[in-house]
Amino acid sequence: MRKTAVVTGASSGIGAATARRLAAEGFNVVLAARRRDRLDALADEISGSVPGAAKVVPLTLDVTSQESVDALAAALDGCHVLVNNAGGAIGLEPVAEADPADWQAMYDSNVLGLLRVTKALLPKLVASGAGHVVNVTSLAAHAPYEGGAGYNAAKHAAYAVNEVLRLELVAEPVRVTEIAPGLVRTEEFSLVRFKGDAAKAGKPYEGVPEPLVADDVADCVAWAVTRPPHVNIDRIDVQPRVQAAPHKLHRV
Repeated sequence: MRKTAVVTGASSGIGAATARRLAAEGFNVVLAARRRDRLDALADEISGSVPGAAKVVPLTLDVTSQESVDALAAALDGCHVLVNNAGGAIGLEPVAEADPADWQAMYDSNVLGLLRVTKALLPKLVASGAGHVVNVTSLAAHAPYEGGAGYNAAKHAAYAVNEVLRLELVAEPVRVTEIAPGLVRTEEFSLVRFKGDAAKAGKPYEGVPEPLVADDVADCVAWAVTRPPHVNIDRIDVQPRVQAAPHKLHRV
């Protein structure tokens, strides 16, 4: 029997790459995100490009809406793997200039969104007999940096939830893994952070010879979820070779 993996934030970037990779690994994949047109296109792409592809199902999801999350859970017969990838950063202002609305939005997607989806799907993960929750956070969850206070705060909170969840589920057949990427160049992450300002969005990558790409993170997710059921990969920190910390990059 094929296992089912649910990937949130699957319409682009790391989420889309993870969906492609898990389908290639033989999982049935539920693509969950707000932009249904992108999900439909991705579902068609995966179904047409992966030989013997498993079932790929697009489902509209807004992790900031309990009603939307409840609808997702109701639509699923079962779930073996949940990849909490939806989230993101907004702004790079110091604390003295921060917009509380930006912080609220980051907390709602990165932390409360993770809570809503995990809580809704946890009964199905337990019932599967070999469930796995994968939370995609960031190195920002572990190493503060100037300009990152709001994102640092949200991702530190997501890290805390991840750690507590593992303690709470120690007697259940559910693994819990955190994937904490460093600098990843995707088509949208930085553009969203800088609210559509393409010039600002390109700055973090200037002079960086080889940042990570979404497939690198998807590779980590796939490796973690394909270990034997008795093996739990607690956390994977992954960054490009030229990055030593969120604030320390070699640029050429």
